[in-house]
Amino acid sequence: MVWCLSLAILSLIISRGADGRGKPEAVSVVGRAGESAVLGCDLLPPAGRPPLHVIEWLRFGFLLPIFIQFGLYTPRVDPGFAGRVRLQKGASLQIEGLRAEDQGWYECRVLFLDQHSPEDDSANGSWVHLTVNSPPQFLQTPPQVLEVQELEPVTLRCVARGSPQPHVTWKLRGQDLGQGQGQVQVRNGTLWIRRAVRGSSGVYTCQASSTEGSATHATQLLVLGPPLIVVPPRNSTVNAFQDVSLACQAEAYPTNLTYSWFWGSANVFHVSHLQARVRILVDGSLRLRAAQPDDAGRYTCVPSNGLLHPPSASAYLTVLYPAQVTTMPPETPLPIGMRGVIRCPVRANPPLLFVSWTKDGQALQLDKFPGWSQGPDGSLIIALGNEDVLGEYSCTPYNSLGTAGPSPVTRVLLKAPPAFLERPKEEYFQEVGRELLIPCSARGDPPPTISWAKVGRGLQGQAQVDSNRSLVLRPLTKEAHGRWECTASNAVAQVATSTNLYVLGTSPHGVTNVSVVPLPKGANVSWEPGFDGGYLQRFSVWYTPLAKQPDRAHHDWVSLVVPVGAAHLLVPGLQPHTQYQFSVLAQNRLGSGPFSEIVLSAPEGLPTTPAAPRLPPTDLPPPLSPPRGLVAVRTPRGVLLHWDPPELVPRRLDGYVLEGRQGPQGWEVLDRTVAGTEMQLLVPGLIKDVLYEFRLVALAGSYVSDPSNVANVSTSGLEVYPSRTQLPGLLPQPVLAGVVGGVCFLGVAVLVSVLAACLTNRRRAARRRRKRLRQDPPLTFSPPGKSAPHSALLCTKPLQA
Repeated sequence: MVWCLSLAILSLIISRGADGRGKPEAVSVVGRAGESAVLGCDLLPPAGRPPLHVIEWLRFGFLLPIFIQFGLYTPRVDPGFAGRVRLQKGASLQIEGLRAEDQGWYECRVLFLDQHSPEDDSANGSWVHLTVNSPPQFLQTPPQVLEVQELEPVTLRCVARGSPQPHVTWKLRGQDLGQGQGQVQVRNGTLWIRRAVRGSSGVYTCQASSTEGSATHATQLLVLGPPLIVVPPRNSTVNAFQDVSLACQAEAYPTNLTYSWFWGSANVFHVSHLQARVRILVDGSLRLRAAQPDDAGRYTCVPSNGLLHPPSASAYLTVLYPAQVTTMPPETPLPIGMRGVIRCPVRANPPLLFVSWTKDGQALQLDKFPGWSQGPDGSLIIALGNEDVLGEYSCTPYNSLGTAGPSPVTRVLLKAPPAFLERPKEEYFQEVGRELLIPCSARGDPPPTISWAKVGRGLQGQAQVDSNRSLVLRPLTKEAHGRWECTASNAVAQVATSTNLYVLGTSPHGVTNVSVVPLPKGANVSWEPGFDGGYLQRFSVWYTPLAKQPDRAHHDWVSLVVPVGAAHLLVPGLQPHTQYQFSVLAQNRLGSGPFSEIVLSAPEGLPTTPAAPRLPPTDLPPPLSPPRGLVAVRTPRGVLLHWDPPELVPRRLDGYVLEGRQGPQGWEVLDRTVAGTEMQLLVPGLIKDVLYEFRLVALAGSYVSDPSNVANVSTSGLEVYPSRTQLPGLLPQPVLAGVVGGVCFLGVAVLVSVLAACLTNRRRAARRRRKRLRQDPPLTFSPPGKSAPHSALLCTKPLQA
């Protein structure tokens, strides 16, 4: 910008004249770098001796003239032109050894000392433009060899000068890159590589070209990275005892490659049956002598040059060999009176064709032993173990390559299978949080091993087995509910027995086998209820269209309450030809169980299709939300609980149930009669220096909410007052013992008082009778022959008294 402005000013000065006289037009002189050029100046008279004068040559942009000549004195020369300038043909200036920086505007001035007038100043001088043509020359180049890490950015910059200005281009392996593409970009002589990869390696050539020639500079880019496998190993199949060669070649920079081979996950030199027969060649290939059946498997080549993440390539070796017996046990026990198997441990490649057996040195004929047969793997299957099975057996396997020979002899023995001494009961009912012991024991020869397992989804860390092999569940959790199986096994047989465990005092289990039968504008939903947790459970059916409404971010689920005792519900009012999602929820007084699986159905007879929910059922809002913000505050008379009512109430809030517990104990119901209008409650009668936890459950019709948040409070330093709430579970045992003892003492005292009063009354009545007897006349009996009436009267008189 500055140079353009300067040239404009200079042009204005040159074109301006004095008194209407214009200056001579500028002259352009072209020269080549290293040669000479003459800048003409015709301001001196052509003939005769010129008057006394001073010759000055000025260069535009310099403060002082670059050349001043006065008479015969030594000229004054600018240091940049020293030894390279001299006058020629009057005032013309000759410049030797032209340089690129010599290019520019020059002005010649001749000052006549004896004829000087101010008017001549404006007309004196002539301008000459010197153009120095030079071949391209690099001012900045990248190094000849450049090493970069893989995936790092690369910048190669070439800056050249010359006259005319040269054009810089880039080439890779002789191919012009132009403006670049993809990861490579070229702009203004600079080459960028966003992420260097192995393919980015090569010789990059920077070329600066103009009409005066060209210059080139080459840079070899080396990308440091892990090796690249160019020849991977291939799957190979050989016969036994043949040599094997697995190729593996890699390229990398740096080139200090080392190769490692692995059989499976172990280094081949660490595998006992391989280390003496393997060798890794210089080119990375693996050489294996005399392949054995055990050598078959996956072989992995890992080349490395010390950088991270070396690559790997694998191939499988298959070894063909005749069928052979691996390890035949010297003894084979079979269970008495049960099914047994005499196995022939075989390996073969190609696959096994058949197995022949001998018993006591003679070929075994299965048709002579009823119930005996041969399995697909060649094993002998004995339907009933008895004395016929005793003896010594040997097997000989065969495949398409033949056989390696018969097996060693195995002697068959009869052993007692496991038999249960104590079985668990068919069903167990126990409350959650307590301990449950389920016995199971068995005998056999050899003694059997007892193990326990839960059928279906197992438990982690909750089931234990004691020294008597009984199942111990401590503490009992909801997840322990279900069927448990006790297994007794020894070397000859395995037997099992099972029991059903019902865990009481929990929320209901999820329903299963949800079925939806589509109907015109409706659907019939049915299911199989899960265990109710020991309380009456109620069901609700939830449904929503599969495609959510455009103006809503989530699905709007609708719930219908199922009548008590029913396991099906007719859902009316559905849109025809619209897919709906259905789910069933079980609830009891302790809370809600999990939602069932989502089932899709549409009216007008479309079939049901199990599918994943568009909205997880656990995200569905409950019909009755729990109380909010439960807090506990200590007061002089106890603990004051305060809460906010539930946000979501289906109809009318009937009330709350207060639950509490001490430390890790189970939750106990403290008060079932908290009114729905209450928002605070005083809990007195607590024990000092104990940490209590409280929570509330809301009730609304058939709905039971989830428990509220837990409020913790410590009674450290709190005075104890008589309880006005039902807190039997929270009273200490000494207090309970005192109350019970007082009631019993009072009852005994009342009973003793009653007995004493009865005894006193009896004694008083006896004294009265004795007193009357003393006062009445003695009884006289008439002799025989007297009249009967008189005698009867005398005898009955004391009785009337």
